[in-house]
Amino acid sequence: MSNPLKLVVGRDSTWSIRAYLSMQLAELELELTTVPLGEKGYRQTLSNLSPTGLVPVLQHGDLLLHDSLAISEYANELSPGTVLPVDKGKRALARSYLAELHSGFINIRTELPFQLKRVEQPMLSSSLEKELQRLSVIWQSFDGCFAFGQASAVDAFYAVMALRLFNYGIELDDAAGRYQHHLMAWPLFKHTLKEAENW
Repeated sequence: MSNPLKLVVGRDSTWSIRAYLSMQLAELELELTTVPLGEKGYRQTLSNLSPTGLVPVLQHGDLLLHDSLAISEYANELSPGTVLPVDKGKRALARSYLAELHSGFINIRTELPFQLKRVEQPMLSSSLEKELQRLSVIWQSFDGCFAFGQASAVDAFYAVMALRLFNYGIELDDAAGRYQHHLMAWPLFKHTLKEAENW
């Protein structure tokens, strides 16, 4: 590849983890720049790397992508069939699941901030319970395996959600619970979490 792929990620950034996982699925070589979010001067550092001041950001030559969903799509463009399903219908469904996570589940994200270690389960609001029910419906359809038979961006994006819930003591039932645990045991996800500790 004439132009190197350069990915900017941030410490404790769940969207960075998702983008990085997507790039790993595509088996693309990349240069990684890490930003210690929250440390003194990090905003100035980000302003020099990201047009939005947010992470993740992928640079490929003159192309600059500043959104995890766009980055995962681009990874699949560069390495077709590795990040999204080859089948047209399944690929469309995968995009639907990704978009739902990307723009939804606001109460889960608000009431259950991402934690890398287990914490005490809070009281769950009715709005949050409703989102958990929707999540369970989606995950039940995956029947404890990767969403589309092999690891994809859907699994990369939902793995973070699986761990988020588990660390608050929330484990879904039946096939949804099996999928949750399948993602947490996924070697690539576990390896990425170890790497992310040093970002």
